[in-house]
Amino acid sequence: MDSINFPLILMILVVGSGLIWLFDIAFLSAKRKTAIATVNSQFDTSDEQALEKNAAYQSAMGVASREPLLVEYSKSFFPVLAVVFVLRSFLYEPFQIPSESMVPTLEVGDFILVNKYTYGIRLPVFRNKIIDINEPERGDVMVFFPPGKKEYFIKRVIGLPGDKIVLRNNVLYINGEKQPQQFVESVSNQFGDYAVMTESLSGYEHPMRKLVRANRPIRSTDGSWVVDEGHYFMMGDNRDNSSDSRAWGQVPEENIVGKAVAIWMHWDSLFSVPSFSRTGAIE
Repeated sequence: MDSINFPLILMILVVGSGLIWLFDIAFLSAKRKTAIATVNSQFDTSDEQALEKNAAYQSAMGVASREPLLVEYSKSFFPVLAVVFVLRSFLYEPFQIPSESMVPTLEVGDFILVNKYTYGIRLPVFRNKIIDINEPERGDVMVFFPPGKKEYFIKRVIGLPGDKIVLRNNVLYINGEKQPQQFVESVSNQFGDYAVMTESLSGYEHPMRKLVRANRPIRSTDGSWVVDEGHYFMMGDNRDNSSDSRAWGQVPEENIVGKAVAIWMHWDSLFSVPSFSRTGAIE
C-alpha cells in the first residue's frame, strides 16, 4: 500500500495553516482594522447606500481590508484540513488495494475504509496508544506496518499472542487444531489453477484461495511458528501469492493501524469507470 507519509504531511498542513491564522489574529488583523478606521474617517459614512456607489471609497476600503494571500488561503483551508485530519487520525481512513495478496476477499482497485479506533486510540504520526479499546481477533482483516517497513500492508490475523501456527499443504493448524476448508469453486489465470475455499478460523469463516497447479515453480510456504507476546501472525487470503508473516515475521502491537471494515468503491484505473458493485462489509 501507499508508502507516502500522508498523515505527517496532513499534520504539517493543519499546524502550518492554523499558526498562520493565529498570527494574523494576533498581529496582522489589528493593522487592517486601523487602516479601515482611517478610510472611514476620510468619508461620510452616514449614508451607506452612497458609500456602496462611491468608487473611491470602495477602492480604498478594498486595499485597507485586503488579507495577505497566504492568510486568505490558510483561513479557507484550515477548517477543512482540520476536519479531514481528525477523521483520518481517529475515526476512519481510506485505502486502495494495490496487490492480489488478499484475493478473493479484496481485489486490486478496491477502496476500503479502515476503522482507526477499534483497536485503541493512537496519537497521529507518533502512533503512541493513549486509550485501550479492543484487541485484534483471529480472522480480522487488519492494516499495519510490517517489521522494518514504512508502507502500509493489509492481511488477515491468523495467530494471536501465544498461538502455535502450523501450515502444511496450505492447511492451517492452530494450537494443534486443523482449520476446516470447504471447496467453493475453481479459477485459473496465467500463473495456474486455483481452488477458492471457505476457511474456518476457530469458527470465523472467510474466503481464501490456494494454488492447485502452478505454471511455474513456486517456493513452499509450509512451516511452523509460535507467536510472541504482543505480536500477531498475519497471512494473505491469496495464500500462494502473499508476502506476509511467513516472509517478514510477526507484527508487533505498536505497528497496528486499524481494522478494515468495508469496501466503498472499486476503481481499476484512472481510465476506467468506478464501480460500486463490490460495496459492502469485509468478511
